[in-house]
Amino acid sequence: MEILKTFDDFEQSALAAIRAANTSELLEAARIEYMGQKNGRIRELQKLVGQATPDLKPQVGKRFNEVRTAVSDALDQQQLAVQAQVRKAAMDFDVTLPGELPRLGKLHPITQTIAQFRELMGRFGFMVTEGPELEDEHHNFQALNIPEDHPARDPLDNFYVACATVAAGTPVLLRSQTSTVQIRTMEKTKPPVRIVSLGRVYRPDAIDATHSCMFHQMEGLMVDRHVTMAQLKTVLSLFARSFLGPDVEIRFRPSFFPFTEPSVEVDMKWGNSWMEIGGAGMVDPNVFAAVGYDPSEVSGFAFGLGIERFCMKHYGVDDIRRFYENDVRFLSQF
Repeated sequence: MEILKTFDDFEQSALAAIRAANTSELLEAARIEYMGQKNGRIRELQKLVGQATPDLKPQVGKRFNEVRTAVSDALDQQQLAVQAQVRKAAMDFDVTLPGELPRLGKLHPITQTIAQFRELMGRFGFMVTEGPELEDEHHNFQALNIPEDHPARDPLDNFYVACATVAAGTPVLLRSQTSTVQIRTMEKTKPPVRIVSLGRVYRPDAIDATHSCMFHQMEGLMVDRHVTMAQLKTVLSLFARSFLGPDVEIRFRPSFFPFTEPSVEVDMKWGNSWMEIGGAGMVDPNVFAAVGYDPSEVSGFAFGLGIERFCMKHYGVDDIRRFYENDVRFLSQF
């Protein structure tokens, strides 16, 4: 009879699938497919029992029970066989064999450089501070003596954040320099102050081998009585030599920054070439006045160094973009 052939086909297919399942995962998949409570194919057979005519129902019901029992027994037996195979494999494992060392990850070279910067500046007595990457115009511009008509405040030269501006009710931007942290620190701290801040800054620069629209800076600030430019150069020279070696030279070139007076560009010579690494200078009296310091009582210096520049020099990398391409073959070298 056709209805009984359906039971025979189910039994043969289920038993073949169970015999082929040589892992617990495959066996569980076979159980769900054939004997699952919700969508198992056994439910289709159960429906056939209900659809059988009264004269065939005893015979069909008996066959259903036989098939269900045979498949359930086969599942139990195969489960025992799989478990025995797992135990045998465990017993065959030689615990005296040498293991395989796991492949450990590494910190990104820029993260490594930042950690070294923090440790070196800590030796020089500078405390590490942090500040927000989303800034208001007061801390990013006004308190740093950058007037409203200064080109540095042009929206095309900064990353203003529209949704944050709406929420805050005042213009908000991604900070363009870590100098914002020195303002926040001086607002809360009386002199003397000796801090460094390391973090990301954002400027819409054209991306090339030495520029990126997101990069890292280390901002340094020292405020006390009788702080001099000579102390600034000494700190930067000691820092560069401690990080790169005793042959490094530092030179100052006259420049202009609204928040320092006098201002200098800082160049570093390591090997046969000079490379600009940042800007520095004596803190402008207007900056002191903005945070409540008396310019006649204290003086100070500030510097901002490009962390990527040092990292490139230290590791011999000639293109800043390599740090952000996430090429594991490149990053695993460091």
